[in-house]
Amino acid sequence: MNVKTIIAALLITVGIVILAYSGITFTTPGETIQFFGLRVETTNSHFIPPVVGALALVGGIVLLLVKPRSV
Repeated sequence: MNVKTIIAALLITVGIVILAYSGITFTTPGETIQFFGLRVETTNSHFIPPVVGALALVGGIVLLLVKPRSV
């Protein structure tokens, strides 16, 4: 397997997973706020829409179907 095939397989897999879950939501740590001696930790929520999954799936399929140029 060459690098192009591995990348295509990863794109197809990620695209299918994102489409299967109708988008993926994940959180990352945010700022820590000090307020009158009280420490509040925040989180940031991020959403990957299904459109990104569809684009990854199509991109992976295209990578598999396109033949390399001969030099």
